[in-house]
Amino acid sequence: MEIRVLKYFLMVAREENITRAAELLHITQPTLSRQMMQLEEELGTKLFRRDNHSIRLTEDGMLLKRRAQELVALADKTEQEFRHGEEQLSGSIAIGSGETNSVQVLAEIIRQFQEKYPLVQYDLYTATADDIKDRLDKGLLDIGLLTEPVDIMKYNFVRLKQKERWGVLVRRDSELAKKESVRPEDLLDVPVFLAQRALVKNEIEGWFGDYYERIRIAGTYNLLNNAAVMVRNHIGVAFCFELHSRYDDLTYIPLTPQMETGAVIVWKKAQIVSRTIYQFLNFVKEIQKK
Repeated sequence: MEIRVLKYFLMVAREENITRAAELLHITQPTLSRQMMQLEEELGTKLFRRDNHSIRLTEDGMLLKRRAQELVALADKTEQEFRHGEEQLSGSIAIGSGETNSVQVLAEIIRQFQEKYPLVQYDLYTATADDIKDRLDKGLLDIGLLTEPVDIMKYNFVRLKQKERWGVLVRRDSELAKKESVRPEDLLDVPVFLAQRALVKNEIEGWFGDYYERIRIAGTYNLLNNAAVMVRNHIGVAFCFELHSRYDDLTYIPLTPQMETGAVIVWKKAQIVSRTIYQFLNFVKEIQKK
């Protein structure tokens, strides 16, 4: 299975039309049709449902689409790593991160590294810790910025000095917005949105203590933007970190007793990395020693 053919497949899947996909790929329609039929023969399954006007993916086709996207992304990334010159450090670094204040620390590290190596590019990916770890394991990300608690047994890491402080995101016109901090008993009659990660939910359950069985969980979320929409529409309040970004009609209230968590920069153990990534990781270690 060639990367070139997988790129052809992804174009057909996107366009849902062999003729249009062939035009965009600058190859003939019979050539593209033959490549797709050979791909189906190679895999021993039907990838498309064909009719007179369009071509759509089967269930196996959807599975291959997900795998092909990962393989093509990894191949493109590998090519970029070998395109840098010998004298001037260049190439790209793929970094995954959640929505945390620790991104400010990462940004400052990148700013200083950029001053030394201006040709290096940074591919940023925002997701949950579990998603970032999955992409690290597949080689789609080089480095992850994860908030604890998180299982990092498979990774090398540098722990950042900055702590993340937990609180709740509430409407500015709510009664909770008048408080300087929020206690567990203040949330007994308020629907709450919690982070999806099990380890984080365990931490929040510990903060509630005996009150946990009495709270009303409105739902869970993975990234805060959608949860903020729920808060804005009177559906509940959302547990989150204190962020520098602000929502016009919402406000952050810290928890009492205080609940904090650390953050770590991680990368796979025993992983052979490009010269650019090697230099960046050493730079991170030196910065955090200061």
